[in-house]
Amino acid sequence: MQSDPTLLASFLLLLPLVLPGQPQLVRSALNSMDGSGTFQCVVHLPNNSIFLQQLEQLQTTLQDLIGKYEQQLSRVKEYAHTTEDQDSQTLELSHMLESRNPGVTVSQFDNPAFNLLHLELEGAQELVSQLQAKAGVSGAMELIRQLRNQVTNASLALKLLADSDYRSFQEEVDILESRLSECEREKEQEQSSTYPGPPLAPGSCTHGGLQKVSRPLVLKLNWRGLQYKAGAWGRDSAPNPSSSLYWVSPLRADGRYFDYYRLHKSYDDLVLLKHYEQWKMGYGDGSGNTVYKNFMYFNYYGTRDIAKVDLSSNTLVLRRSLPGATYNNRFSYAAVPWTTLDFAGDEKGLWVLYATEESKGNLVISRLNDSTLEVEQTWYTSQYKPALSGAFMACGVLYALRSLSTRQEEIFYAYDTTTSQEHHLSIRLDKMLETLHGINYCPWDHKLYVYNDGFLINYDLTFLTLQEKLPSSPIKKPSGASALSKPIKPTSPPGQETP
Repeated sequence: MQSDPTLLASFLLLLPLVLPGQPQLVRSALNSMDGSGTFQCVVHLPNNSIFLQQLEQLQTTLQDLIGKYEQQLSRVKEYAHTTEDQDSQTLELSHMLESRNPGVTVSQFDNPAFNLLHLELEGAQELVSQLQAKAGVSGAMELIRQLRNQVTNASLALKLLADSDYRSFQEEVDILESRLSECEREKEQEQSSTYPGPPLAPGSCTHGGLQKVSRPLVLKLNWRGLQYKAGAWGRDSAPNPSSSLYWVSPLRADGRYFDYYRLHKSYDDLVLLKHYEQWKMGYGDGSGNTVYKNFMYFNYYGTRDIAKVDLSSNTLVLRRSLPGATYNNRFSYAAVPWTTLDFAGDEKGLWVLYATEESKGNLVISRLNDSTLEVEQTWYTSQYKPALSGAFMACGVLYALRSLSTRQEEIFYAYDTTTSQEHHLSIRLDKMLETLHGINYCPWDHKLYVYNDGFLINYDLTFLTLQEKLPSSPIKKPSGASALSKPIKPTSPPGQETP
């Protein structure tokens, strides 16, 4: 037979069986090798069957051991390939580390995954340093210092526990990066408002648009009680009001019928509930009313009509139909029923926000003649009105809100009627309770007056300087609208009516 290492090993393993004083399993072994290299071996075995069985068992055990050896050898080869791959990755990452931080040696980070985390932490440290260099407000500096400490602690923990599971560290790095990005965004907004230039004059539009909204100031509960959750309140929204008149108009508990309102001659009178006039009107519909130049404008009950009341005498002086407008809760704001007509006043005049069947429910802006209530011009937006939680006008720009949660709104959309352009925003607005009802802007003090589930709250608005004006993008024409901006002419001359 040919010489085989396996058989040779088997033969050698049998040799120790031939020991002095022990029964011989192999009585003689004759061997020779011919000229071709073939090894000839003759073994004389005893006829004892017990010894033969033991020999067979030894042969089987030997084969098992050889098989296990080959299996382990295969695994060693696989591990060798894996180690070579990891060494290659480690070498590449070590070059990256050395290029960014010459003081870091490869021996400190022998795991490629941890090297990636270390690089991310280094990027976070650089971002913290940049933010700290730009910071100019003590509160922001404290936050940045806290973030720097957290990044440093995470980096140290990464070095100490390099042999442990790195997934938890990856999550921590992700959280830190998210907080740093949020801090950077807030810091940019804070820096742009740190030096806002000269104070904005009452009724002025020399700015680049809305930048941020303050935290809410909760004034008080409306005078009728907590069950009167829907309503509106505010100041005269004319740019230069003749008096500092404040008004409050809760709706009935059904959230629709507008019957009573109160007038206060000053803020102190409103807070102290003194020196007020209380009037009953009896034909208002919803919480979309506003006050402009000492007249209250609202939706006449059950119609598409605009009503105008003289607040000095509580007299209905004019009532006119709004052509094409839907009514009776058709296309109201989300979670705010009976707001089919929403009136607003600002530096540019008197406005009404509504929807039509022609616009397929998208919000429509119309500027009104405050004397005759005729529509002077109309703009179509791309926003579906029932998807909005409210809107207001400031310097001829519509700002639309949507609800993010029970405690926060977002001013996410703006439409400039001067340029017929829209742009998207992300300005957060905190709220005390879930639903914002009447939202009214006052140009005189640049505040928002909001009726929040029965409570009277207000916000200070901050505007960008002209150099920081927000970019705008062309608005798409909604289906069925022939122009972005066009006058609306009624089909028949509306006449003046009385209730």
